[in-house]
Amino acid sequence: MSETKDNTSPVIQEVTKHDITSAVAVAGHPIHAMSVHFPIALVIGTLGLDLLYWFSGDPFFLRASVWSAGSAFILGVAAAIVGTAELLLVRGIRSRVGSWTHAVAAMTLLAIAGTNWGVRLVAPDEVLPHGLALSVLASIFTGIAGWHGGKLVFDHGVGLMVSPKK
Repeated sequence: MSETKDNTSPVIQEVTKHDITSAVAVAGHPIHAMSVHFPIALVIGTLGLDLLYWFSGDPFFLRASVWSAGSAFILGVAAAIVGTAELLLVRGIRSRVGSWTHAVAAMTLLAIAGTNWGVRLVAPDEVLPHGLALSVLASIFTGIAGWHGGKLVFDHGVGLMVSPKK
């Protein structure tokens, strides 16, 4: 049998030798991956409510967007706490550049989402155009953070608990 040479970069070898299993999980299911779905849906929902308010002028959509933006921010903070714990506790996650890219995009998203909620609470008359612009920006950053988070899971297997076939 011929000997195969490993052409993998030493940097990649160093990164891949560390465990990437989730440290904050319930029955093997990573809490961060499970907790991001509601904030994502609520950020996109807030944009939808802003568009409905813009087109209809119905104040119901304005009131609903306050709740949607606030829920997106609060649940986003909860997901961020768990994600930050994963980042700090698991060396294999911390050593990947993509983890830091995801974290920066997610923290930027949280800042935008918090500002968006604040605008709605303090100055509801500013929802058009400022709240709408913040909702668009939050949706863009949701896509960026989600893309990088998805790459961590699907391309790098971060947070997955893989068991051998029996």
